[in-house]
Amino acid sequence: MTTTILVTPFSNSSTPPTLQQSPEVNRSDLSSQTNGTATSNHLPNLLMSCFTMTFGTISNLTALAILVKSRGRFQRQSKAPFFHLTVALLLADLGGHLILGAFALLMHINKRYPTSSNNNEKFCPFFGASMVFFGLCSLLIGGAMAVERCVAITLPFYHMSTITVAHAQGILLFLCSVACGLALLPVFGVGNYTIQFPDTWCFLQIHNPVDKTLVMTFSCLGLTALTLSLLCNILSGLVLLQARIKSSSSTNPSARFARRGSSASSSSLFCSLDMEMIIQLAVITAVSCVCWGPFLVHITIIQHKLSLGVPANMEDGFTLLGLRMAAWNQILDPWVYILLRKTVLSRVCRGFYFQRATMSPNNYSVEYRREAFHLQ
Repeated sequence: MTTTILVTPFSNSSTPPTLQQSPEVNRSDLSSQTNGTATSNHLPNLLMSCFTMTFGTISNLTALAILVKSRGRFQRQSKAPFFHLTVALLLADLGGHLILGAFALLMHINKRYPTSSNNNEKFCPFFGASMVFFGLCSLLIGGAMAVERCVAITLPFYHMSTITVAHAQGILLFLCSVACGLALLPVFGVGNYTIQFPDTWCFLQIHNPVDKTLVMTFSCLGLTALTLSLLCNILSGLVLLQARIKSSSSTNPSARFARRGSSASSSSLFCSLDMEMIIQLAVITAVSCVCWGPFLVHITIIQHKLSLGVPANMEDGFTLLGLRMAAWNQILDPWVYILLRKTVLSRVCRGFYFQRATMSPNNYSVEYRREAFHLQ
């Protein structure tokens, strides 16, 4: 049995006798493949946004509950300002997760299910203003906490006689006003918020020299807060270390061990709380530098290139990566207070010095070291 194939003649200007498809079919197939690929790539991002929003909210609520439960330890005037600043930082992180997470989810949903009624352009200014406000609040409050602890440790008498809760609340109001003022400028026509690549978040026009002043102001404020936090924490740590070494070398171990029931206990409590707060601040500063540093430095470099006339890549993947790293700062901040609180630190110190006690022949010296570093 034979099969006859009919081949139609063609001219020189026509195409060879191959299987041809309608252009409409080709375009529809290409469009369906593109939409399917975009949908499959977009679903993990949507799930990740849901996860970070939920996990970050739970983490901040847990840290706030732990902090409120231990507020009795911060009733002294020298510790109360730090307590209020810490609560403000966690509230700023919590608000950032709830508000920014809701905006991000809405943009993800609108991107996956596009309709004619999508309002991304309408709420983009509010999304961008929230990004600037909560981002700056976290950085500025973290810097204020580091400065407050540095003054309390290096100038304790001045801090106890001058710095009060009212001062801390005034500083918080000022910092929030600065962040809010910068965030609202584009809403009132000074600058502009635009949808950023890959159409899931809004921010100042990073890749356009029109908003260079606002972008540089945001970046400089953030980098200044990080640098100030780093310097203050280093200075506070050095002062505490110097005081620890001086107290260890000025008195013999047996005399200090005999006095531990009286004034040494209150001094140990004071030093332990100071050490706890400075450890928490050091970790918070490290986390902020790792999370926020790349984003702030990168947008600063972009503005410098724009001033030199170098065009910026609108689909900049590193900017998106830096933003995602910055978002994790608000997730990791509460875990500093969850993991580095008194109970956890005391258990770590007990285990460390108990191990040294079993290996050292000088029991009095070991017992004193356990008492000096025991966080009660």
